[in-house]
Amino acid sequence: MKLPWKSAPKSDNAELRERLSTEQYRVTQKGGTERPFSGRYHDTKDDGTYRCIVCSAELFDSDTKFDSGTGWPSFTDAIDASSVSLHKDRKFGILRTEARCAGCDAHLGHVFPDGPGPSGERFCMNSASLQLHKATHDRPT
Repeated sequence: MKLPWKSAPKSDNAELRERLSTEQYRVTQKGGTERPFSGRYHDTKDDGTYRCIVCSAELFDSDTKFDSGTGWPSFTDAIDASSVSLHKDRKFGILRTEARCAGCDAHLGHVFPDGPGPSGERFCMNSASLQLHKATHDRPT
């Protein structure tokens, strides 16, 4: 995935403050991180599509989700290379790769080079930034 390495400041948005929980707002708009093993999706195994909690953009497919043991939902890749934008993050004196929703710039989590599969990447996301749209399976008649 290409790294655009850009940074965009977040503005205070009253509509988002009303629509999102305090934790969702803190994570997506202020770049926060939820505590490990505390998020709704860290251990979810349901089929479906993970979307941005802010703008509903499709971000990750459940087929790429895996148990990284870190306490956050982890994925091997985004649904589409253009759905997640990557940025330098130098908070806490460490260079990391921040993942944001390409549609609305919401903070999602970070990407690390220790994942399984061909990409070798681990998209370590905050549950607070995601909403799972469960797959509907037709039942045989």
